[in-house]
Amino acid sequence: MTITFSASAAPPEDALHHESAAEGNIEAAQRAISALLSALEGAADYDRILLRAAAGAGKSYALVRMVKEALGHENCARVGVTAFANKQVFPLAGDLGRELGASQVCLFVAKDRMPDVPQDVLDNVTVATSSGAIPETCAVILGTSHKMGAWGEPQRLLDRLGPAVNATLPFDVLFVDEAWQLPLHRYATVEGLAPLSVGVGDVGQLPPIDPGQNPWRGDPGYNPYRAWPTAYEDDEKTFAVDLPAVWRPTAAQLPLWRAFYGDWDRLDCVAAAGDRAIELPAMSGSVAEVWASVATGAPTLLEVDGLPEPEAPDIDPDLLGVVEDLLMPLLESGFAITRRRYDGAGRPLNEERITSDAPFGDPLIVVLATRNQAVDDATAMVDRLTDKYDLPAGVLLASTVDSWQGQTNAITVAVHPLSGADQLDEFNSAFGRLAVTCTRATHGLLMVARAGLDDLLGEAPARPGTPLGEPGSRSLPRQTHQRILTTFSRATLRLGSASR
Repeated sequence: MTITFSASAAPPEDALHHESAAEGNIEAAQRAISALLSALEGAADYDRILLRAAAGAGKSYALVRMVKEALGHENCARVGVTAFANKQVFPLAGDLGRELGASQVCLFVAKDRMPDVPQDVLDNVTVATSSGAIPETCAVILGTSHKMGAWGEPQRLLDRLGPAVNATLPFDVLFVDEAWQLPLHRYATVEGLAPLSVGVGDVGQLPPIDPGQNPWRGDPGYNPYRAWPTAYEDDEKTFAVDLPAVWRPTAAQLPLWRAFYGDWDRLDCVAAAGDRAIELPAMSGSVAEVWASVATGAPTLLEVDGLPEPEAPDIDPDLLGVVEDLLMPLLESGFAITRRRYDGAGRPLNEERITSDAPFGDPLIVVLATRNQAVDDATAMVDRLTDKYDLPAGVLLASTVDSWQGQTNAITVAVHPLSGADQLDEFNSAFGRLAVTCTRATHGLLMVARAGLDDLLGEAPARPGTPLGEPGSRSLPRQTHQRILTTFSRATLRLGSASR
């Protein structure tokens, strides 16, 4: 068994870090706030404001700031906050409750979802399971689009709360978190709750329904299943601005982030070199080389040659066997991560250390795959390793990529969406699917695949798309896949006949 490495892309020389990077986000958010206040004042004729972000840009922090600014204006007495899923609404409700007080923030949630609400959220909000139970004094009402846009719910909200300052609708502003995950047909159910919508989100997220094919007959320009902000990108009553810095990745991952958001004017990283580290146990051989590469903070791609042919791209226990072999020495001996903390302006504070025998916060390692069968196999592997090493909760998890979007972890171990494929299709080439896979990790990214990605991309028929890349829900052409791969530290593991 032999392994060979090639170097990753060098960190860009023009990158800004710490407060210099965060300042760009503060300025962009202020531009969005100014547009919001101008619309409330009547000085600007906007129906929508879009704050576009890359993965890990701190968009929820910006949304909380915008809610506070809106409520400080005399023409805004009440706002609604919505998103596609409760896993997005719950933490945002907690953040707003801590900022504004429980008496001002109401989490509007289905009764059968109450057991899912974390205790630290319950401690900071008022909870209502029906519109009739919402306190009239609450200034912020949060709920999913399915809850707030249910049949008859807008009228029930209006009957209960009365019109806001606009004198017609229950809210003066509707904020949409993770806006690029909310499909147009779901946004249509909540759009009428306020005269002004503010969408905040990662433009690289996958919408909950595949928008690749337009099922809407007779109107090729309209697709109810695509992310709703894309319907208004060229609308003159829409104001849009980008957050130009990311908080999540290591400095060494910035070339990868820039490869995904290549059409932006610039993209910087709050974390500087040395702000994050992975402390590895003593290991030897190929395993040690792989984890040493991951620990540099640069994205690492391990291609495995010599495996038996898989039953299908999503049924590949032999490739997962290699992943299991890599994880065992790391989990057996234990590891730790360190991270620099920052204040709200990106200035460095103290360093924090988390060990695998006493984890807290985000999961330490998450194994990601794109298809359900592969995730079932990965979950079985995680269960085996958890039992074998008696791992505490939070050390090792498995998930589909689609389910893990919006989540964060220290180390990602992911199966490349193109591994084992014989062509590029709508599913394995989705921008969002690859972007989510590559942008969950704060400390290290290890991508694994069967050998042959370069051959696949070199021989694949040309596909529609922009070779330079473009955030959004669409399939990627082969040139964009190739450009993204150049940012990785790449290794090829060649197995002998006696190996897996």
